[in-house]
Amino acid sequence: MVRERGWRMFETVRRAIHVDASQRTATEALPVIDDAMAVRVIDLAMRVAEVMLSVGASAKEVVLAALRITQAYGLVSVHVDVTFNSVTVSDHRHGDDWPITLMRVVRSAVPDHAKLQALQALVRDVEGGLDLGEARARFHEIRRTPFRYRPLVVVLSQALLAVGVGMMFGASWSILAVTFVAALAVAVTQAGLAKLQVPLFFSQIAGAFVLTAVTVLTAMLARAGVEPFVDVRPTIVVSSGIVLMLAGLAVVGAAQDAIDGFSLTAGGRILELTVQTLGVVLGILVGLELARALNVGMQPPSEALPLGPVPAQFAGAVLVAIAVAVFNGAGAGIIVVSAMLGMIAWAGFAVVGAAGLDQAPASFAGALVASVIGAVIAHRLHVPSVAVTTAAILPLVPGAAVFRGLLGLVESGGETEHLLFATSSLITAGMVGIALAAGATLGLFLGSPLGRTFGGMRVGRRTLARPTAGGANVVVRLPFSAARERERRAR
Repeated sequence: MVRERGWRMFETVRRAIHVDASQRTATEALPVIDDAMAVRVIDLAMRVAEVMLSVGASAKEVVLAALRITQAYGLVSVHVDVTFNSVTVSDHRHGDDWPITLMRVVRSAVPDHAKLQALQALVRDVEGGLDLGEARARFHEIRRTPFRYRPLVVVLSQALLAVGVGMMFGASWSILAVTFVAALAVAVTQAGLAKLQVPLFFSQIAGAFVLTAVTVLTAMLARAGVEPFVDVRPTIVVSSGIVLMLAGLAVVGAAQDAIDGFSLTAGGRILELTVQTLGVVLGILVGLELARALNVGMQPPSEALPLGPVPAQFAGAVLVAIAVAVFNGAGAGIIVVSAMLGMIAWAGFAVVGAAGLDQAPASFAGALVASVIGAVIAHRLHVPSVAVTTAAILPLVPGAAVFRGLLGLVESGGETEHLLFATSSLITAGMVGIALAAGATLGLFLGSPLGRTFGGMRVGRRTLARPTAGGANVVVRLPFSAARERERRAR
């Protein structure tokens, strides 16, 4: 008796330390899919991933969407590799068969949240049992869908974004009017160059030059005593236009991809942001040389402008959120939600900032609150979470700080003091970008289960293998769910 009890105790201790291989779940038989069917499934997943990446989805969302499609049709050994401008989908066949690998290049990146919403609905329907042929037909119909708004509406919304930024700085009506005209000129210039397929770097130079030229003209009219330009502050006009061209979302997107494990995509976003910002810096410097030639003294914004009254801050944040939602192609429902979340995000930022914390933790708090609420609302309304959180956190992004840092590096002339100031601005911008990305990512992680719970759905956790970095590429792998496959076969 004592020996048996001791043996049971020994077995209990052994099982607490070692894994019992005999208790592992037996591997079920995997479905056999012919090569032609597998190629069609992989092609659909790859095309959906490519379009999602080009219209504003994060790298992690793209990978998960592609894996959901392939698993719904029975492909269980699929790897998806997403880089900054390409998508590769590979199915490792069983036995001695060669793997099937397809790759597609992402040639453009223009946010279109209405199209992203339609693609996410397609993925849900595929998991619900949609026929492959019908799914491919629906995808091609979605891909050919034109942008929701006409170019004139997009240009006006971009100009209103700059007006919203000016309102946050407490600008007067005369300054807001000049800001609107300057931003409208920038938006029209860049839209025209985009039709001519001019590279974005040169488009940024042209837009920054137009912005500076309009500001210099305003300063000349103010010096001549022409009303109502006497009270116009050129720094607010230039800063608002800079935020229009450098909204700073590249910083947030790069930090979010880095947090999710997509290092190559994050590096590409940072390089793109650097090139765009250098274009703005060069355009501003050319405009300043024009101002000096005309004997018009005007200094670029070298330090952060103070915020205006609290009501003006909230009004500006709401206007910025609405403008961003419009030129990202959002519908009326997303626009209303974006405006509400923009106010919530700024409230979180203002409350934490009033407590005496720095800009980075205040930005984290604003992005976290807005993302949690946005994820819940997005699940209930069946809209992409990125569509509502992007517009909400844009008033918090450090676009002007990135510009001030690079401008300081260009004009430092090797002086230590200027170099330190420029480096400090870039570090601040990076910290704010990381804080916004961390808040947005954590908010979506916490808000998604809440959205499923409030929607009357059972909260289920999907096992996700840890991403592994293979040099430049990152591969995410979702294990196959046998229960889901049995349900799909029953249907």
